[in-house]
Amino acid sequence: MNAPAGARTSHAPTPQQPGPTVRISPINTAPSTGTTPSHHVEPQWWPAPFAAAPLDATVLVPASKSLTNRYLILAALASSPSTIHNTLISRDTELMLDALEAFGVQLERTAQADGSTTVRVVPPERLAAGPLTVQCGLAGTVMRFVPALAAVAGAQADFDGDAAARVRPMAPVLDALAGLGVQFSFHGAPGMLPFTMDARRLEAGADVQIDGSASSQFISAMLLAAPALPGGLRLRAAEGPLASPDHIAMTVATLRELGAVVDLDEDGRGWSVQPQRIAGFTVTVEPDLSNAGPFLAAALATRGVVRVPFWPATTTQVGGKWVQILQAMGAQVSLGADSVLTVRGTGPIRGIEYADASELAPTLAALCALADSPSKLTGIGHLRGHETDRLAALQAELGKVGAQVTVTDDGLEITPGPLRPGDLDSYEDHRMATAGALLGLAIDGVRVENIATTSKTMPDFPQQWAAMAAAAANPAAEGSR
Repeated sequence: MNAPAGARTSHAPTPQQPGPTVRISPINTAPSTGTTPSHHVEPQWWPAPFAAAPLDATVLVPASKSLTNRYLILAALASSPSTIHNTLISRDTELMLDALEAFGVQLERTAQADGSTTVRVVPPERLAAGPLTVQCGLAGTVMRFVPALAAVAGAQADFDGDAAARVRPMAPVLDALAGLGVQFSFHGAPGMLPFTMDARRLEAGADVQIDGSASSQFISAMLLAAPALPGGLRLRAAEGPLASPDHIAMTVATLRELGAVVDLDEDGRGWSVQPQRIAGFTVTVEPDLSNAGPFLAAALATRGVVRVPFWPATTTQVGGKWVQILQAMGAQVSLGADSVLTVRGTGPIRGIEYADASELAPTLAALCALADSPSKLTGIGHLRGHETDRLAALQAELGKVGAQVTVTDDGLEITPGPLRPGDLDSYEDHRMATAGALLGLAIDGVRVENIATTSKTMPDFPQQWAAMAAAAANPAAEGSR
């Protein structure tokens, strides 16, 4: 597929296409209503919309959470103000914005006519050193990235998050910071939230080894802070597999885009970052291609067509893999000169063998449950440490709708069966919730527990998903904006 160049900006014209346009608003968002895993609270059941006919819709996907929070961290460390166009406003990014304000960063938001948000980030001459408090919610980028920022600030800081965040792994990034002289006091399990850190004795010029097998965010956290560390940083991954190497590549590419000097070892497991203060910058955040996945997969699930405008010609996002994944599963995929990605489902969904799906795995696994043959997903053992144990969760929830799922050491084996409706738990995990919505699009009678957890990265997801499903039954209907 030949992609056009220069598709990074969000100001390309929206094409005139048949079918409604479904916009995911980047402004109206609410935090998750619960602070504990969904199986510990009273369930709030959402009847998943069922598509009575093939879809025909254009979906305006919100901005990338991964890129937004990387840009925000680097803007806080810059030498002058930065402007971030098409900033995602969701629970995860609100938590990051709140954290930056605690360090003395000034933030100016402007709502644009197209519904997007521009954030001007004004860093202080010196980041506030506290004592201060950071609330992480369930945002992995906040709970992993911000301690490294606090280390650069030489700060005393208390960190805590949702109850579900208190069981997510943190030790590798905290151990790496301890190697630079940062002291930690844990108020629960060692190496977990909540904790207090004291970086007043931060050391310079250290070589640091880090375990990247459970999450790429540990490595990304250290790399993002590295230019601002005294003497820079020499970072080396410990022996073992690297989780989500695509996200590490995104971090390196983002640093280089903004002028940082990052050298990569030949084996891809070591990084040297030169000390400098990055200059202020202006960027436009790409659409979140991972979050585009459920919408694109809906075309296959309903044998319809879904379009996503502003698809970048090149990207470091793991969601860029949807093109090859959906093609392998039977979709027709094309990227037009107007930067619109079009996915058509014209026949049965084919099973797939795929490695390193990372955060795409819940949606991909749901699609595999709708396929006409078995699938095997490998290289995703680290998903046990995400918002929930996603491997166990997918085994349980896909089983409710008729699939046979085996959890392996590093993935899932999925054999489709006769489909049946079921009540699907979300585990306070936004990707489990959207995977449930995808299943409900193809199976009448599915309910998803606490769909509001999607506000983590996709504001207004329930309403926009419902609008898309309604458009399947009435293609002439107008989508919401």
